Amino acid sequence: MNARPDITSGPSTNDRPNSAGSTGSVGMVTPENFHFSEPLTLECNRTLSSFDLIVETYGTLNSDHSNAVLICHALSGSHHAAGIHSSDDKKSGWWDNMIGPNKAIDTNQFFVVCINNIGSCFGSTGPTTINPDSTKADSTKTGSPRPYGPDFPLITIKDWVKTQAMLSDRLGIDVWHAIVGGSMGGMQALQWAVDYPNRLKRCVVIACTPKLSAQNIAFNEVARQSILSDPDFKEGRYLQAGTYPRRGLILARMVGHITYLTDDAMKAKFGRDLKSGKFMYGYDVEFQVESYLRYQGERFSENFDANTYLLMTKALDYFDPTRDYPIEQSSTEQSAPTKEDIAKLLAKPLEPLSPDIENDSDDAINTNDANDNAHHQELNALKDAFAHTQCQYLVVSFTTDWRFSPERSQEIVNALMATGKPVSYINVDAPHGHDSFLFDIPRYMGAVKGFLSAPFITDSHQAAGERS
Repeated sequence: MNARPDITSGPSTNDRPNSAGSTGSVGMVTPENFHFSEPLTLECNRTLSSFDLIVETYGTLNSDHSNAVLICHALSGSHHAAGIHSSDDKKSGWWDNMIGPNKAIDTNQFFVVCINNIGSCFGSTGPTTINPDSTKADSTKTGSPRPYGPDFPLITIKDWVKTQAMLSDRLGIDVWHAIVGGSMGGMQALQWAVDYPNRLKRCVVIACTPKLSAQNIAFNEVARQSILSDPDFKEGRYLQAGTYPRRGLILARMVGHITYLTDDAMKAKFGRDLKSGKFMYGYDVEFQVESYLRYQGERFSENFDANTYLLMTKALDYFDPTRDYPIEQSSTEQSAPTKEDIAKLLAKPLEPLSPDIENDSDDAINTNDANDNAHHQELNALKDAFAHTQCQYLVVSFTTDWRFSPERSQEIVNALMATGKPVSYINVDAPHGHDSFLFDIPRYMGAVKGFLSAPFITDSHQAAGERS
């Protein structure tokens, strides 16, 4: 691979003067397409014969390529993290408040790279791009080239990180100054630390979790079923059929959006306000919150692909950095109940309450013991996964995030501290729920800026971890 020093994404980064301390936009940016002709074998044991990555960069890569920062996007994100594409754009990139001159990720100091992951619908190879197999000469097939659609393979966080490492080679970046991500982007940052421990110095994990809970998987499944059950889905071949599962995608986004907000935030924003000021006694929009959710769903359905949504939520479900570090169960720990055990329990007649309170609480105690054992096993697996990592960590959570609660971030922090890794942790008070990682919150932005600018700790044992 050829190194590409002094890369910029457009002239505007250096053409916009910024006085010391004043923040500004990266200005006009132009995405780049990187084509990879080498086959890519995925975790699902399928292979892409070639693939494209759409990339945006901001700032300038220095002579020794030591100032590069990789941004990993979340579920509905893309490569367009900052700046604008044209003077007609009404909205900047999705993390424009984070990335720019003198901002938390300072483009006067860092060369910032944001990739659109494969499987997405914003230009990188995914369900909406042409399947090269459909263009091959075949006497049994007729018609024009077809998009991948549902034939695009299922992908994982590890697959994304693998392609990002390939791009790193193409850019001539051996070691990233930092890899930063929020939500699903934080999962990618963690996977980088585990899979490529020698290739990053700092790992910033924001509003994240070591793996999805059963409740989170359930939310994703409801969203997927909303799409799959739409008659216009056509088994994923809606582009060929000339249809689009708009209703399913709207419902999926509405479900997801509810989980990104908090009850208090929705109460403050909407309460029980009626759109018309009175009950209409029907099923059209009456409450302001209904109008808001429908608007968010409608807008999302116009800019996102249904097959991509299915792929992305599955990648979330599959994420678990401990999968290569199996949980070992000691002989003294009880195994999970079998179907037969559960059937016997359900068939057992109810017994009258015992006056012996201590005996009655045995089941609860056993359940607590089982939960403690499971937590202990998961902590050990995380410790094994992080044991060989070599970077410094900043972990950020938000007090009102119930999708990926602060307790889940603390699991990551506890495992890192238990293995002697240098980690700083901040739990930010914010009213915006899971979406807080997208907001310009001074304490949050300051923590990221300070972490990226601080000297690198060469000895991991110098830091036992900091909490804030």
